[in-house]
Amino acid sequence: MSVKVRIPSPLLKLTNNQSEVAAEGGTIADILNNLESQFAGIKERICEESGAPRRFINIYLNEEDIRFLEGENTPVKDGDDISIIPAIAGGLH
Repeated sequence: MSVKVRIPSPLLKLTNNQSEVAAEGGTIADILNNLESQFAGIKERICEESGAPRRFINIYLNEEDIRFLEGENTPVKDGDDISIIPAIAGGLH
């Protein structure tokens, strides 16, 4: 299975400035492991040591937040789009 992964600006230095990369795997966790094998250091920026996405990182599968699906165990299929989006802090202090 090959999917397209959109990489956010803060992580572009890890992907040689590629804003979209191809990755392979059957679940979000597999995709993240495949990204790590291609771009060393990227997974620790996205995930906790447990493998779960960090609190301030949102991962979308075809525009649906994986938190409302099956998290990192969400299945992916050929041709899916995955977006990694850092949460933006804001609001009044």
